[in-house]
Amino acid sequence: MEAIASKRMRLTIKTIRALFFIHFFIFIFAFICISIVLLVAKAQGAPSLVVPESAVIYASDGTKIGEEHHGERRFWVKLDDISPYLIDATIAVEDKNFFDHHGFDYKRIAGAAIADLKAMAKVQGASTITQQYARNLYLGFDKTWMRKLKEAFYTIRLEMNYSKKKILEGYLNTIYYGHGAYGAEAASRYYFNKHANELSLAEAALLAGIPKGPHTYSPYVNFDLAKERQETILLMMEKEGYITKTEAELASKEKLDFQTKRDVQTKERLAPYFQDEVMKKVKEILKGDEKLIETMGLKIYTTFDPHLQKMAESAVQHIINRNSDIQVAFVATDPETGEVKALIGGRNYEQSPFNRATQAKRQPGSTIKPFLYYKALENGFTPSTTLKSEPTTFRLEEGNTYSPNNYNGYYANEDITLIEALALSDNIYAVKTHLLIGMDELSETAQSVGIGSESFPKIPSSALGTASVRVIDMVNAYGILANGGKKMEPTLIRKIVDKNGNVLYEQKRREEYVLNQQTAFITTHLMTGMFDRTLNSYTTVTGENIIDQLSRPYAGKSGTTKTDSWMIGFTPQLVAGVWIGYDKAKTIDKVEERSYAKKIWATFMEDALKDKPVHPFDPPGGVVGVKVDPTNGLLAAEGCPVSRLTYYLKGTEPKRKCMEHAQKKKKDPEENGPLPKHEPFFRRLLPWL
Repeated sequence: MEAIASKRMRLTIKTIRALFFIHFFIFIFAFICISIVLLVAKAQGAPSLVVPESAVIYASDGTKIGEEHHGERRFWVKLDDISPYLIDATIAVEDKNFFDHHGFDYKRIAGAAIADLKAMAKVQGASTITQQYARNLYLGFDKTWMRKLKEAFYTIRLEMNYSKKKILEGYLNTIYYGHGAYGAEAASRYYFNKHANELSLAEAALLAGIPKGPHTYSPYVNFDLAKERQETILLMMEKEGYITKTEAELASKEKLDFQTKRDVQTKERLAPYFQDEVMKKVKEILKGDEKLIETMGLKIYTTFDPHLQKMAESAVQHIINRNSDIQVAFVATDPETGEVKALIGGRNYEQSPFNRATQAKRQPGSTIKPFLYYKALENGFTPSTTLKSEPTTFRLEEGNTYSPNNYNGYYANEDITLIEALALSDNIYAVKTHLLIGMDELSETAQSVGIGSESFPKIPSSALGTASVRVIDMVNAYGILANGGKKMEPTLIRKIVDKNGNVLYEQKRREEYVLNQQTAFITTHLMTGMFDRTLNSYTTVTGENIIDQLSRPYAGKSGTTKTDSWMIGFTPQLVAGVWIGYDKAKTIDKVEERSYAKKIWATFMEDALKDKPVHPFDPPGGVVGVKVDPTNGLLAAEGCPVSRLTYYLKGTEPKRKCMEHAQKKKKDPEENGPLPKHEPFFRRLLPWL
């Protein structure tokens, strides 16, 4: 028996030794594995905490006009900017031992495993806040072992490299609260229309309950369930010592003031066409790096003026017949800076987000003429230069002919001055001018003010605006005339700042002249003629139907084609342009539709400048203002029934007085003011007639 006992003892000792060595080696192996994991985690350093974060767009007065959340509303705020109630409620319900563990709550894991075994199903979660944060940042929600191993690895990296407060801040900024709202700030704004640091205890407890099941515990989905979970969380907060029983009871009874679901869904996006264009510009400025745009929490400070936008939209809404399918484009800018203050790209963004102000190219009609006449003034014309307005057929190369018409077939059938030609929008005068100075001249000017390209057609009809242009470019070009010729481009963004306050972009302007200041002023003053009834002649001035609406000096030009109606005009403070037409090249046949552009423009300008001081168009040095008879361009005398103050380049003003107006005798063209530098007009014009 002793031998058997001795043998058994030896076997037991061997077994114990074997088990000891097995466990020792398992321990060593586990220690080595854990050490390797920790060393790798440490070697890889801190994982990036960058998450998609909404870009916020601000108006020129600093008010927020929109958010670009790419389908997800995200706003990163510091832990100090989140209500302590929400922090405590989240810890109480999600991970009460958060500040005591190193990423994994082993007691909770064991408890969850036992609960799952008893129920033979997954009934209890054991993920800590750090684990959930790791999942939110780097992983999907699949149930594979590989995903769980990765989650554990990222959890270790987070705990090794970041403080508990930093992890908690990240978690509260990334957790999903339903309806596209990620993070405490987005959720607070979405449900309660307030910031995260303004939440009451009752509101915080309700929000803290949503992440467990956003489609179940959202108050917009099931208020009763959301309320039950809120009360459960209040009890948990009381149990953990965050609040008293009295505070819990009062919070439970507090009436919650939600934004209604309808309000959230139907809240209109302010100036959507403008905001779309801003985001396009942001991508251009940041070189198309959409990842940067989505993750930097950009603050985009724009040139937008909400008051001017409202005035423009009101004018469009009240003037255009609501039953009409006609479309509209509108742009208003500051002529000194090129800053876009208001923009409309169509009548209904939801039906058509196509931006007709920045994307569509349409024929500008006679709105191109100021740039033609600017170049004519540079080439020897003066406001007194006369050409004959009559039906004319121009012979072109290769035997072709071109026969433009005046509006409604009205002609003077005699000489008219440039003063009259622009105010009355005489097409024959424009084409003759285009041919006389050379068809490349208009193309050159168009390029210099940003409305043309190298392919701007050098054909007779270009003088009547047959080349396609964008509304925003035309308005900007008129702004260049308004500011005396200083170069500028349409500007929508003043500054772009990331969430840390780093300035990524800031608009800067260089003062550079692309037009002659004196000639630009003379052209501008000629453009005031469309609102001057003293220039009514064989037809009325083109601004006749809106003159009575206007209360201050304006310069402008209208334009019409079969499919397009334009009005662009300005004061020294503001320039605005309106285009009216159909998307599918449908002709504008109704009389009321032909007047929409002018009426919208006049209504907007008067509303926008109502409380602003009246600024005249001040002449620069180098120009001379004299009173002339606009029918012949000579200095006005006592016998002249009409006289108008007109500006000339110094030395080119007329020297002769109009002493023969009453005699109506035939005029010699050379008496009507300076002619082009090299030869009489008609000698140069003969080959075209």
